[in-house]
Amino acid sequence: MRHDLLGIYLNDHLAGSGAGVGLARRIAARHSRSVQGADLHRLAEDIEEDRRSLLAIMDALGVPVRRYKVLGGRVAEKAAGLKPNGALYRRSGLSTVIEIETLRLGVEGKALLWRTLHAVASQDDRLDAARLDDLSARAERQIDLLERLRMSAVAVVFSDGPLPLSASAVQGTS
Repeated sequence: MRHDLLGIYLNDHLAGSGAGVGLARRIAARHSRSVQGADLHRLAEDIEEDRRSLLAIMDALGVPVRRYKVLGGRVAEKAAGLKPNGALYRRSGLSTVIEIETLRLGVEGKALLWRTLHAVASQDDRLDAARLDDLSARAERQIDLLERLRMSAVAVVFSDGPLPLSASAVQGTS
C-alpha cells in the first residue's frame, strides 16, 4: 500500500472536513429558529463527529496531521462567505442555496472517502470495515437531508409567488 499517498489523501479530506464543520455550524446558527433548525444543528454535530472519526483513523494509520492543510481549509471556508449574493446589505436566499449545495458537495466527497477507506481496509487490518460502513450510511443520510433542505430553499428563493411564513429562515432574515 502507498502509505505516502494515503497520507496526502487523508490530509486533503481533513482540510475539507474543517471547512465543512465551519460551514455546517454557520448554516445551523443562521437558521436555528427555522423549522429545520434542529435538523441543521444535528447535522453540524454529525459532521463534527465525522471529522473526529477521520482524525482517529489517521491516528490509527500513523498518518500525521498536516496543519497547513487544515489551516488552508478553514481559510477557504471563511473566504467563501464573502461571495456576492445579489444583495448589498443583507443575505439573500441565494446564499442559503449555495451554502447548502457546497455542504452537500463536501458530504458527497466524505462519502467517497469512507468508501475508499473501506476498499483499503481489505489490505490494512487497522481499519474497521464495519465502522466505515456506518460512516458511509451516515453520509448518505446527510446527503438526503441536505437535498431536502436544498430543494426547500430552491422552491422559496426562485418562486414568483408570495413567500410562505417559514421562508424568512431560508431568505436569511431569521
